[in-house]
Amino acid sequence: MKWLHFIVSHSIFIAICAVALCFQTALLLHINLTTWLYSFVFFSTLCSYNFYWLLSGFTFSEQPLKLFLKAYHTNVIVFFIAAIGLLFSLPHISNLLPVIILGLFFTLLYTIPLLSFKVLHFTRKAGLLKTFLLAFTWAFVTVYIPYKQVPTASTLTLLLLFNNRFLFMLMLCIIFDARDTKVDKIRGLQSLTTLVTPVTIRYVMGAVFIAYIINGVVFRIYYNEPMQIIALLVTGIVAAVVYFFSLKKQGYFFYYFLVDGLMLFSAIAAYVASI
Repeated sequence: MKWLHFIVSHSIFIAICAVALCFQTALLLHINLTTWLYSFVFFSTLCSYNFYWLLSGFTFSEQPLKLFLKAYHTNVIVFFIAAIGLLFSLPHISNLLPVIILGLFFTLLYTIPLLSFKVLHFTRKAGLLKTFLLAFTWAFVTVYIPYKQVPTASTLTLLLLFNNRFLFMLMLCIIFDARDTKVDKIRGLQSLTTLVTPVTIRYVMGAVFIAYIINGVVFRIYYNEPMQIIALLVTGIVAAVVYFFSLKKQGYFFYYFLVDGLMLFSAIAAYVASI
């Protein structure tokens, strides 16, 4: 179990999930992506998440920097390895640099509330922006950047898939936000779940889920792919079941393996449907 804990706690698993979503995008848009793009997405996700955990841990920790780095030394090592992999991948997809910079900008926006500068503390009251920004960034990285490498799909196709991915990731973000509600309130951070009641969150999740299913079905009908509709519905049912269990107190692996694993499951379902 130690190896599984290491993979999950150092964001290796979620980086694999990001690659899987890019692969799903390639399947649904009927395009071929280069290995270097997959490499970039893997290392950029690994780099950004370890950076976020380090920044978050340091901001809300009372430990001196030396002791903090000692406690989080594996995250530091993984971060630098990921940064090297990221820099090694970039020259091979240099044509995507403008959209990559935009993706980096969205990622940095999400980390601003963690900075200790008082002048920036107003961003901790961003509320809805925190939840929606993360879902949007995931959709941008796993849909729009792959599309830009092979921009053959129509604008309508791109919008349908982007919306579908955004809604899917929004559901996952809400599940995580609901888990972190108490901690966010203590730290003075706002999210969707700190602003509304748990009952309202359930209505929001229901609305997002319905929108995800409708948008996804329309997208797959547009492409005349009935098997992908089945894959979408199965993924939706599994996501609904996971959300139901998230309403009760769950442990570390439930969130970082099962909830994050819904991304991998979605990609696998789409792959099976394409065979």
